[in-house]
Amino acid sequence: MGQEVEIGRYTKDANQQLPVEVDLDEGQVEVPEEGGEVKKGPLNHIPEKGKELSVEELFAATEVPPWWAQITVRGVLISILLGFLFCIITLKLSLTTGIIPSLNVSAGLLGFFFIKSWTVLLSRFGIGHTPFTRQENTVIQTCVVACYGLAFSGGFGSYILGMDQRSYDNANSGNVSSADSNTDIKNPGLGWLIGYIFAVGFLGLVSVVPLRKIMIIDYKLTYPSGTATAVLINSFHTPSGAEQARKQINCLGKFFSFSFLWSFFKWFYSGGDGCGFDNFPSLGLKAFKNKFYFDFSMTYVGAGMICPHLVNCSLLFGAIVSWGLMWPLINDRAGDWYPAGLPASNLKGLYGYKVFVAIALILGDGLYNFVKIFYVTITSFYRQHKKLHQLPVSSDQNGNEELPPDEQRRNAMFMKDRIPFTLAAALYVALAAISIGVIPKIFHQMKWYYVFISYIVAPVLGFCNAYGTGLTDWSLASTYGKLGLFIFSAWAGKNGGVIVGLASCGVMMVIVACSADLMQDFKTGYLTLSSPRSMFASQVLGTVMGCIMAPLSFWLFWSAFPIGDPSGEYTAPYAVLYREMAVIGVQGFSALPKHCLELCYGFFIFAIVTNLIREKVPPKVTQYIPLPMAMAIPFYLGPYFAIDMCVGSAIVFVWQRRNRRKSDVYVPAVASGLICGDGVWTLPSAILALAKVKPPICMLFLSEKAAENLPI
Repeated sequence: MGQEVEIGRYTKDANQQLPVEVDLDEGQVEVPEEGGEVKKGPLNHIPEKGKELSVEELFAATEVPPWWAQITVRGVLISILLGFLFCIITLKLSLTTGIIPSLNVSAGLLGFFFIKSWTVLLSRFGIGHTPFTRQENTVIQTCVVACYGLAFSGGFGSYILGMDQRSYDNANSGNVSSADSNTDIKNPGLGWLIGYIFAVGFLGLVSVVPLRKIMIIDYKLTYPSGTATAVLINSFHTPSGAEQARKQINCLGKFFSFSFLWSFFKWFYSGGDGCGFDNFPSLGLKAFKNKFYFDFSMTYVGAGMICPHLVNCSLLFGAIVSWGLMWPLINDRAGDWYPAGLPASNLKGLYGYKVFVAIALILGDGLYNFVKIFYVTITSFYRQHKKLHQLPVSSDQNGNEELPPDEQRRNAMFMKDRIPFTLAAALYVALAAISIGVIPKIFHQMKWYYVFISYIVAPVLGFCNAYGTGLTDWSLASTYGKLGLFIFSAWAGKNGGVIVGLASCGVMMVIVACSADLMQDFKTGYLTLSSPRSMFASQVLGTVMGCIMAPLSFWLFWSAFPIGDPSGEYTAPYAVLYREMAVIGVQGFSALPKHCLELCYGFFIFAIVTNLIREKVPPKVTQYIPLPMAMAIPFYLGPYFAIDMCVGSAIVFVWQRRNRRKSDVYVPAVASGLICGDGVWTLPSAILALAKVKPPICMLFLSEKAAENLPI
């Protein structure tokens, strides 16, 4: 223990920085403001001597602005900038690996950086400005998350892209099957993409809004990601937290610059097929042939630093099982299990095993977690309902007098600016009616009653997903989407069943994902005293931005790069997977190569059994059991990105061993800088590609024998 000092009559350890000064005799708190001024205000709750101040006691002297003042012009401008950046990053990840880590913390950190930099600049020139509050920070973060969320749930790397000609060709190698007809093709067009996202993007916002009090106040669901983001934002806006945030921002800037310049450097050496650092045989040419190599991608390294160690190790384990063992052994069976000499993307050959075994793992894991979360949701909801005797939809009589002062203040603020149930219901009906009229015009195979039934079921699934996410922090939006995909593709059959399944998947997935994101943001707003109205308004604004920016960002990729090319940079692995799921829904398993169905059954059961074992063993053992969903991705895509992510995981592991406290502070900043720097480089590289400017150098790696035969 360090020496103790007394401030007023509040005792605190001198080794810890006290962000405020407290006079307990007068019940006053003094909070340092920007520019060195000190603001004094009343303490709502006087702490006992020697006791830490609570979060809301730290902010007791800071007035909470009205909901409309929490949405500022500068905040909207920063949200637009960050929304576009995060759409680019999300799409790059969707079109390469399909693994997208949570970027909520990065959004909060960058929002703080830009606004704080602006206010400091104005202060230096003696220009007055509105103080930057934690509520404004929360609104910016919410807006950005709503925007880039549509880049994921909009299906630009999965179900939407699965409709195009290249995905059809990759799945069929030019051979028309009875189930996957060449009439079930719809190539991307900027106009219909924007129209489609506008048609489906807003219903998730209003589907669960009336239940926000039940979720946040009555059932006290944790929403871990939303809570973590709120803790971060609250810490930024105390003097000690602001100093830490400044150090994090400096760290982020350094690694952002490094990542951007490294990507620029790599570009110079990629002037041809198979050239550059992205094809560096770091583990040898034999391993490179089976996609075991480190490709120097800062995006994947950063993603690996954010993702848990278990996810990264599961990816690598799946890569070793598939590309290290299974595919070489099955490849030796060419001519026996499947015809030899087939194109690399023919589903009758090795490619079919890669696709369908990966699908089996995904479906097994998804089915288990769907049943588990659904069961947990229903049982927990029943217990809470029984405890409360009735659903407290409008009553606010929950014994607030017995609650801690912080919770009382948050509850009062959360219920102050209500969003009427009738308004939410009317908006849902109106938006659903518009969507029912628009979607069949975009996809002629879709009948109006398919959309109508989707919108009846979607709010129920949205509630289940929002509730389950609050308990486990695991959104099953893609699983609910796949459920709709199978049901509607089987219902439509050979009369456009593939397009119907993919489009229905999108309708369900957008609503269900948005419902969970909305509740996460409400939890963040609840813990930062942000008005529900300002949160909802920022969600609407972010959705409008996403409906425009997500298709525009995708169109940039689509115009500049060969999206979906199995040998290219943007392979879009989930496009083929989603299309083949729709084909299975229409036709069943009759078109699989020899022994593929048995392997699918085996891995489907493996996924369920593995999850059951994970539930039964102690937590210290669970951390060594792989996640089947993570294992499935490299089965189809290859190990290279898993190696990159494990490098990121190894950096975090070593850093934690050397200095756990420092790593906890700086890992999010380093990872965000690496991801954002590489993501920003995507924009100039796309412009160069559109301008037909090619890299000047091809750095190619060959065996000694192949090099000797080069005509030099």
